[in-house]
Amino acid sequence: MDAFYRSQFIRKIELLHDQVPSSQKYPFNIPAIRSLTELTLHPNATFLIGENGMGKSTLLEAIAISIGFNPEGGTFNFNFSTSDSHSELEQYIKVVKGVKRPKDGFFLRAETFYNLATNIEELDREPGGSERIINSYGGVSLHEQSHGESFFAAFTNRFTGNGIYILDEPEAALSPLRQLSLLSRMHDLINKNSQFIIATHSPIIMAYPDSIILELTENGIKHSKLEETDHYSIMKQFFDDKDRLLHHLFT
Repeated sequence: MDAFYRSQFIRKIELLHDQVPSSQKYPFNIPAIRSLTELTLHPNATFLIGENGMGKSTLLEAIAISIGFNPEGGTFNFNFSTSDSHSELEQYIKVVKGVKRPKDGFFLRAETFYNLATNIEELDREPGGSERIINSYGGVSLHEQSHGESFFAAFTNRFTGNGIYILDEPEAALSPLRQLSLLSRMHDLINKNSQFIIATHSPIIMAYPDSIILELTENGIKHSKLEETDHYSIMKQFFDDKDRLLHHLFT
């Protein structure tokens, strides 16, 4: 098992408590962040889940920035800034890496993917480039596709394997069928020695086998099984007896 975990790109995340300026200051006042000591990640896929405001996207963003990604997403080579709104958490976490180094990587954020697509078009308009960046995304402008299509173009074409892929709520743009297709693509890439860290609300996405689910709550961070999560339970209640659930909601 130790050798198995040493094979991953990112092994652990540690919060440097002795350097935190104030536990009353954002983002350190978020309960899950305040109680964080260290998180061991899975070599294949780690899912960060929790209700809105629990800090999963904040933590994911800090991990991404700490290993060299642009706060608004993209590969390691992007350095544009549309809105400097990320927290300072990345300054206070330590990323413990494995012995391998990724040959590829991508930070995908649903809320800033439009900005990434715009930056790609701007770079491709600059003179002197040997090859258009958009070619590695399938060759079609991301702005000329639906949100879901442009997301999937990145998954399908730009993610090449032997990489670290950090995804923030990818389900925001994907239909249930496309979420299943994302699982299939994830599996292909994991078989090509890739590692995923994903913040999600989707029970479909977090169902990927041989992974771990870390749930951020008011009481800290805990390991959960899919069937133990509120996300799964609520969806199961809805589909098992939607009329009863809706009756309680509307009365």
